[in-house]
Amino acid sequence: MNGILLIDKPKDYTSHDIVAIVKKLTNEKVGHTGTLDPNATGVLPLLVGKATQVSKYLINHNKTYIATLKLGIKTDTADSEGKIIEEQDISKMLIKEKNIIDVFNSIIGKQKQLPPIYSAVKVNGKKLYEYAREGKTVDIKERDIEIYNLELLNFNIEKKEIVFKISCSKGTYIRSVCEKIAYYLHTIGYMKELKRIEVGEFNIKNAINFKEIKNDVNNLEKKLIPIEKIFEEKEKIELSNKELNLFLNGVRLKKDFCDNVYRIYYNNKFIGLGIIKNKLLKRDIIIEIQEK
Repeated sequence: MNGILLIDKPKDYTSHDIVAIVKKLTNEKVGHTGTLDPNATGVLPLLVGKATQVSKYLINHNKTYIATLKLGIKTDTADSEGKIIEEQDISKMLIKEKNIIDVFNSIIGKQKQLPPIYSAVKVNGKKLYEYAREGKTVDIKERDIEIYNLELLNFNIEKKEIVFKISCSKGTYIRSVCEKIAYYLHTIGYMKELKRIEVGEFNIKNAINFKEIKNDVNNLEKKLIPIEKIFEEKEKIELSNKELNLFLNGVRLKKDFCDNVYRIYYNNKFIGLGIIKNKLLKRDIIIEIQEK
């Protein structure tokens, strides 16, 4: 069983929980392409079987989320799981559609972001949340991120909530974005809810409800996206008998193609991926070796 499985992760499960459950159900190696916090929901791409080998091509994907920002309250974790450490009255005069959109427009683009202290970012081999739980301070370095788009979906002044859609680069913490939006609106806030709706080309519309997995294991394989399909936009190279043996043994083959990743075929069957650099094709990942 090899391929990509899109899971609609429910709340109160870690990404590791989902991986462990699917691993047990399939009896295959399983990995994922990007962690979701336990209180977050949404699309979680799982790499099953030999698909785990292609993770390096999938981990840097851009992501799109729908987030709910709660204004007037600050928590120590910047989300609903943390303790309330500050509360403020908010000015209804400031929380207007135009003001919100102006703030959104002002923070679109490339920028530096400070990861939350309650995060899995490592400093000196130790995760930030471990320092936080021990009450220790640590020097946190800003990271380069990019926000591509921010769209206001709804806001409720009585509930003090703003719902928005955000498209951003890998490594962007939406909790930090929520706090930044609140700050620019001259108040405080935290991320109340988060749903990931896209990871690269993987959309929540094609994800499987987690309950469906446990209740219908026999049809799990039918839900897998073939590895070949993930790279369907890459050009293909067909190998001859002689070229196949050389390729599998790590010999670089002369090919008049541009530098890139290519789908490799033998007898019109997909066998894996190769990389061309300086007109030389080298083996990258072998998914399946066909009989000659």
